[in-house]
Amino acid sequence: MTAKVDVIVVGAGFGGLYALHRLRQDGYSVKVLEAAESIGGTWYWNRYPGARCDVESMQYSYSFSNEIQQEWKWSELYAAQPEILAYINFVADRLDLKRDVQLNTRVVSARFDETSSTWEVRTEAGEVLVAPYCIMATGCLSIPMVPDFPGLKDFKGPVYRTSDWPHEGVDMTGKRVGLIGTGSSGIQATPILAAQASHLYVFQRTPNYSIPALNRPMTREYERSWKDEYPERRLAARKTRNNTLNMAGSKPGRDVSRDEREAEFERRWTQIGGISFMYAYPDMTSDPEVNAHASEFVRRKIGALVHDPDVAEKLMPSDYGIGGKRICVDTAYFETFNRSNVTLVDIRSDPIERLTATGVKTKSQSFELDVIVMATGFDAMTGALKRIDITGRAGVKLADRWAEGPKTYIGMAVAGFPNMFLITGPQSPSVFTNMVTSVEQHVDWIADCIAHLKTNRRKAIEATAEAEARWVAHSNDLASKTMMPNANSWYVGANIPGKPRIFMPYLGGAAVYQDYIADVARKNYEGFSLA
Repeated sequence: MTAKVDVIVVGAGFGGLYALHRLRQDGYSVKVLEAAESIGGTWYWNRYPGARCDVESMQYSYSFSNEIQQEWKWSELYAAQPEILAYINFVADRLDLKRDVQLNTRVVSARFDETSSTWEVRTEAGEVLVAPYCIMATGCLSIPMVPDFPGLKDFKGPVYRTSDWPHEGVDMTGKRVGLIGTGSSGIQATPILAAQASHLYVFQRTPNYSIPALNRPMTREYERSWKDEYPERRLAARKTRNNTLNMAGSKPGRDVSRDEREAEFERRWTQIGGISFMYAYPDMTSDPEVNAHASEFVRRKIGALVHDPDVAEKLMPSDYGIGGKRICVDTAYFETFNRSNVTLVDIRSDPIERLTATGVKTKSQSFELDVIVMATGFDAMTGALKRIDITGRAGVKLADRWAEGPKTYIGMAVAGFPNMFLITGPQSPSVFTNMVTSVEQHVDWIADCIAHLKTNRRKAIEATAEAEARWVAHSNDLASKTMMPNANSWYVGANIPGKPRIFMPYLGGAAVYQDYIADVARKNYEGFSLA
């Protein structure tokens, strides 16, 4: 059976749901296809203990409706996963979105028909949907990276992934737990698991810089301050580098004394918390001296928080500067290693050789475990898209086009793939911003683009190869002026064996990017060919 609509959207997270709302408002028939059994995207899947957002709740929310902004009440400064998922469902119910979302529907292929200028999308169940436009709202961190450890099938106990945690939860009371991975998910889960387990073994390959969240209950006064000024504050946030108001400093760290920088780092660590630490100075990741000072500051804090000097040293990143990998935000992570029932295992010096029936064997020792938890990260930015067999003009496969790394024009379009739009794709600011307002910006631009085509009686729009090449070169040039591409991070795909190494997010900042894409539209969609 073939169903026809105006727009097919793949994914029902923040991006897909707003695309549905905006395009439905514009008068189009829209169908959202979602692989999970419920909406929510990242916040549906990632329900591990301690899962929490690292952007303040009052900002990590939709801005398109002031009524919704005023109605919803957050309980904490940084919302936990269950509350964010409840919020997404509240919005979907409030706007009657769920009737156009098809759940339990995994998309396996999408093919552009040049004769009719339509996309043919096939699902795992064999259903076919056809539409002039296809929007990929598949998320930046949606495909988990699961290392294939030798002996994985030999382990007799349960193996859980933070990216696909059992919905009913897991009771770790009295269990010997092995946690593999110390990225953002592992750092958030560690204190919770340690409080439950009889013993927690944390297997760390690469230590991470992490800043205390200083999370606290939402006060009526703080909530009111935002709700009284939401339109003004949202507008101000869109003029920043990351679509977020986080007291970003404007004076370069290079231009102030070391003592002044030290005092500012201390203020942000002890009084503000969270990712605002990284916005103390605009040259935090580009000036080697400022970056080295900030990195050393965090290492000193780790040394002060962790009682055992050997453990503290292992927890201190030393081979890359702060910001080279995704900055983490925590609640009592480093302090957790002072507990008598927590052991840090450095698997860089003593790598995991295999899993056994009863636990984990490293090169020099064995660990008896009842449960293993994998917090091993994601095939970021491109993983979800490359899992779908996407075929563009002249039979070209997206996987082949991206064999040497992803290439897009303004993070939303790919040459050779007409009428297909990406929400927060590679070479857009995406993961360096407040993702909720960034998906709104992309959806609004896409909706305006479709309206332009309709008004001007055009059937197709496609990024030119020249514009794409210029944008990729520009994006790479911006990244090269920072220290970020030097670290083995998921920003460059270093966590996925065989993945081409290319810095994927756009580092020009959200405000500069927004001006650029607005200019593209104003200039009759410069860099695109219209048919």
